[in-house]
Amino acid sequence: MPTLILVRHGRSTANTAGVLAGRTPGVALDERGAAQSAALPARLARVPLAAVVSSPLQRCRETVQPLLDARPRLTLHIEDRITECDYGDWSGRKLAELNDEPLMEVVQQHASAAAFPGGETMRAMQARAVDAVRDWNTRVEETHGPEATYAMCSHGDIIKALVADALGLHLDLFQRISVEPCSITVIRYTRLRPYLVRLGDTGDFGSLVPREDGGSAADARDAAVGGGAGAA
Repeated sequence: MPTLILVRHGRSTANTAGVLAGRTPGVALDERGAAQSAALPARLARVPLAAVVSSPLQRCRETVQPLLDARPRLTLHIEDRITECDYGDWSGRKLAELNDEPLMEVVQQHASAAAFPGGETMRAMQARAVDAVRDWNTRVEETHGPEATYAMCSHGDIIKALVADALGLHLDLFQRISVEPCSITVIRYTRLRPYLVRLGDTGDFGSLVPREDGGSAADARDAAVGGGAGAA
């Protein structure tokens, strides 16, 4: 079966503003995010790609555009099932204020029971994303063969949920996984099991640099819902 390259979108204006964007329209890449996406073609230059699939949201489409420009034979396929989690009433709110919501503890510790008010459950988010990947694996294999590789650009929580599925981890453990903006995660699927080949690879260890307060960007108490802004 094919190899899947998962790309988290580049850093967005919502990431730097500390806002949970969700499916809010008009959320674009910020200056750093644009630079991250511009570097993507070189990072994947040696990898033959059979297809490029993207969440319909602007920040994902902007992330893969330089890759498409560099490979004009590739067309962009939009897949609604890998769009951002529907955070419902939480969408557009500051992450700092959401930390005080009782539901946040459930999101962090018992994600399989988390249901966002006016939105979807995290179980439903994972199920639709996993179904999308399985369908695209079949589609790519039928068209390009079992050794094909394709890219899929999505969002932090979606990618973490897909990695948890690949590793056989319960959804309640998926917050232990971290993927920074424009990081590359690779899953190789086989008939019997998937293999995690890369996880959150940015080639940048800035998130490990100590902060002025003595910690590091990787020391956050809880996982950032939706993903995090990555290294400064």
